[in-house]
Parts: sequence; C-alpha cells; structure tokens
Amino acid sequence: MAFTVNIYYTGENGNARKFAEEMRSSGLVEKIRAEAGNLRYEYFFPMDDPETVLLIDAWESQEALDLHHRSPMMAEIARLREKYRLKMRVQRFFETV
Repeated sequence: MAFTVNIYYTGENGNARKFAEEMRSSGLVEKIRAEAGNLRYEYFFPMDDPETVLLIDAWESQEALDLHHRSPMMAEIARLREKYRLKMRVQRFFETV
C-alpha cells in the first residue's frame, strides 16, 4: 500500500533550509529518488515559518521504506540533522482506493 510521510524539519538561523540545500548538493536527494519504491522526495518551504522545511516523501510500500531506512544514506542524513541541530515532526498518510 502506497503512503506519504511528511517530515517537518525545524531549526534556528536558517539551518533547516541549509540542511535541505546540503541534502541536494551532496547528491543524497537524487540517490533517494532513485531507490526502488520511492515515489516522491521533495522539499518545500512554508511561507509563514522561515525556520521550517517540509519534506514530502512517498513510498510504494512499507518494505521499500524499510530498505531505505537500512541503507547507508540514513547515517549521512542523521549526521546532517545533527550538524544543523534540527527537530523533526512526522505525519504519515496512507493512500486509499
């Protein structure tokens, strides 16, 4: 069953945006998009909150996401979150037919 995960990254002094920019410039975004089962991986910037970045991350199945979570990329993502001192809030939405 396909589902979408919204992850809100919040920091200070523009760190959430810097995190998203480094994710892209490091090539991690493209690697994640190329993973089997990834349907969408995009960052957005809320107009009314300059310290937050929204990641919309969609997957074909829980198994595909589990494989992503076990990939070496997760350690790099965690390192960047720590580098930029980000807090996360997660929402999950399931596709219904």
